[in-house]
Amino acid sequence: MQPSKNLRHKVAPIVASLSVLALVGCGGDSPLPQLTAAIPATFSGDCATLATSISGLKGTVITGASTVAAGLLSNISTPEHCLVTGKMNERVSTVDGATYYIGFQVRLPKAWNGRFYYQANGGTDGAISTAAGALGGGPITSALAKGFAVLSSDAGHQSQTTPFFGIDPQARIDYGYNAVAQLTPMAKDLIKSVYGKAPDRSYLGGCSNGGRHALVAASRYGDQYDGILGGAPGYNLPKAAVAQLWGVQQYASVATATKATDTTASGTVVTLPTPLPDVSTAFTAAERSMIGSKIVSKCDALDGVVDNWVGDVAACQKVFSVASDIPTCTAGRDGSCLTADQKTVLTKVHDGAKNSSGAALYNSFPYDAGISSSGWASWKFSNSTGVGRDPGAMAFIFMTPPQTDTVNFLGLPFAMKFNFDTDAPKIFATSGVYTESAMSFMTPQSPANLSKLRERGAKMIVYHGTSDPVFSFNDTLSWLDSVKAIFGSNTDSFVKLYPVPAMSHCSGGPAADQFDLIDPLVNWVEKGIAPGSVVAKARGTGTSTIAALINAEVPASWAPDRTRPLCPYPTVATYNGTGDVNSASSFSCK
Repeated sequence: MQPSKNLRHKVAPIVASLSVLALVGCGGDSPLPQLTAAIPATFSGDCATLATSISGLKGTVITGASTVAAGLLSNISTPEHCLVTGKMNERVSTVDGATYYIGFQVRLPKAWNGRFYYQANGGTDGAISTAAGALGGGPITSALAKGFAVLSSDAGHQSQTTPFFGIDPQARIDYGYNAVAQLTPMAKDLIKSVYGKAPDRSYLGGCSNGGRHALVAASRYGDQYDGILGGAPGYNLPKAAVAQLWGVQQYASVATATKATDTTASGTVVTLPTPLPDVSTAFTAAERSMIGSKIVSKCDALDGVVDNWVGDVAACQKVFSVASDIPTCTAGRDGSCLTADQKTVLTKVHDGAKNSSGAALYNSFPYDAGISSSGWASWKFSNSTGVGRDPGAMAFIFMTPPQTDTVNFLGLPFAMKFNFDTDAPKIFATSGVYTESAMSFMTPQSPANLSKLRERGAKMIVYHGTSDPVFSFNDTLSWLDSVKAIFGSNTDSFVKLYPVPAMSHCSGGPAADQFDLIDPLVNWVEKGIAPGSVVAKARGTGTSTIAALINAEVPASWAPDRTRPLCPYPTVATYNGTGDVNSASSFSCK
């Protein structure tokens, strides 16, 4: 029976794609619907009364309502609004005995712009992040500041630091896609009960796992949203976790120190039976800085000017060589070179995870200057060995059946013994009460099939740092190529991708990572104005009095507030030949 089941899994997406191809071929060139602009409204009542006045929301309990005065929220100036909290679908699991529900908060501006913004959160969810709707590395604005009603949720479980909710099959599905399905109509009804009308326009946005939520929503719920904003969209998240564990085993081969202890989810430090490699010593900060500098040296001028920045990342992949552009150590490791074994590991990690037969398990990663960033090291070395991230997520959420020992589980030993031939396929498996595999509940139903979104007249913007160490920018390019394979030249009429050179995972790195893509999305959806270049700003020392908004990795040779145009792929920010190299106005998208 198993071969026929696998065949069905392979045939279904093909049939879906052929159906969309037929649709595009018959009517894909017809004009898309033009959605009208949202109409503002106000709420002049008492926020405190909302807890008792909101009724009829299916499966929902409102747990609180209060007024929040105008002021800073998540470091952004925000207007007076009502904060409503609640939970949906509370239940006791018959599998692990834990209590689960979908927790949420909705922030409702007194002066509302008529729009709803679903804030999709990152990591493994499990906590209700402040519903501000802020995006970009160092947010300069937010959806709430612009007057949106904003919702944030925990995606159906209440454990942000541990992945053990994956033992419950419904919690898995809620995390993957069902929380969005449940919350979307509830939030629209709640908004209608407060303002007297439902939102005219609905948007959804997030980065990392939030970007995954965005692509899942575009596929599953494209008829319910008018605009989707996806950052670093880890739509193949289980595969990316496999790649992280692949990296651990590669780094271990060149690590220079060992770890004798590890930490459980409860924070207990335990002694390992056998010391394991300390993968953080595989590439020192000095070595990664050297690698980044060699990439810049080789590729800096490709965008028309030498300015300590690689604007044309795609062209860089064609000319940069680990073998010839990085010095090989002839003596010890001193930060100025890499050993032959380190070069092999660097190449293997960038080529992507593979099983013993050489079959690719995840996409490759581009060589990019942001390898020098602290974020790159954190994701590659720390998050890939900790209980709360990739090892734990793989063991308890993505593998079927999941592991069940929540007391003794350790991240590093699990990562070191993960088998890419026998364990990696478990992200596609089902078993008993686990009727959906991780690659079913975590990923879009058909990532390239955006026909619902397109036919609605909705639009989608995706952005991704080219130095993202956990979700490969190349994987996002592969997704875009698959969309283009169906919609061809029509793709650009409703989907745009903005690479962010040298940006790490959602923010940081030697990059201009502060930008606003909400306004361009709204203008595209509601006015039909397709976005072009978008100005991004660096956040160097002195650009803010708020420490959290400063990016210490902005190169000293840059103006602290250097700007660059973010260009819709495949165009590249190219120097005009004259002008200040620190100003976006000196560059054009070509």
